[in-house]
Amino acid sequence: MVLAHLADDMEEAVRAELAERFASQADAPRRLIRLLAEDGSDAVAAPVLAASPVLDQADLMKAVREGGQDRLRAVSSRSSVSEALSSVIVERGDDETLGALLRNDGARLSRASSEAAVDRARANPALHEAVVNRASLPPDLLNEMYFVVEARLRQQILEQNAKLDPALLENALEAGRARVAAADGVLPPDYKEQLAYVQELKAANQLTPEVLARFLRSGGRTAFLIALAELSDIDFHTARTIVERREMDALAVVCKSADLDRALFLTYAVVLLNREDNAMGKAREYARHYADLPRETALRTLRFWRLRRQAA
Repeated sequence: MVLAHLADDMEEAVRAELAERFASQADAPRRLIRLLAEDGSDAVAAPVLAASPVLDQADLMKAVREGGQDRLRAVSSRSSVSEALSSVIVERGDDETLGALLRNDGARLSRASSEAAVDRARANPALHEAVVNRASLPPDLLNEMYFVVEARLRQQILEQNAKLDPALLENALEAGRARVAAADGVLPPDYKEQLAYVQELKAANQLTPEVLARFLRSGGRTAFLIALAELSDIDFHTARTIVERREMDALAVVCKSADLDRALFLTYAVVLLNREDNAMGKAREYARHYADLPRETALRTLRFWRLRRQAA
């Protein structure tokens, strides 16, 4: 009580030292701790907001609703952060604050907060690693990150898919279906014509991996995309993303899921990379990756990419 009265008259450096001293003490005077948590200086408030067990949910909620980024980051680093607190932090926090929250395994995020975090992370490479490494991130949201992260993080996603329990996989797929967007961009002008042609080939049992290679060599890009989507049961827009961005590791997932021969995958890779330097060398490197990729892992990953087709 005496300390609480004195705190108002202390210099900032002394208040900050007081905050550090009492921040972790469970028996610290509640009035003093609340006073320090609401101090005008972030240097004083942050240690208490980050660690004090004396502060209750209402105290912390006040801090994240009214405080600046330093205070939000302090609360984000607590050993335990409730879903309600995380929701406000995701809404009000900048990307640095969001990164701190995502890296804290003690922070619980609701489904809605996780979706909001992934939406922001897709646009900011600085958040990619924090999202991919978050142990509690729903698997369908993790797989949304595949097409925007670097190769090292893509490999981590594949490895996590390989370890995913089948029951959890089904739950994740069900959750993901509710999120998938219908609009992915404008279809090419020859889409209807080529779709009819590909469907004719499919009906006649002539839609083979070799036909896809022929489409690629002859410049039939739309037909190839439609055929690739049909062969692997993904949607056209996902197929277009893979091909237009020359996502060879993603193409490896698709082709391995369809159990295509390595030589056919190599053919696709060479044609798609033909304008790049050392196209054959790069294609062979991807072919080695293709050989090492377990088909079961590819199949699990592809199930997430099929969500958009299932929701269409």
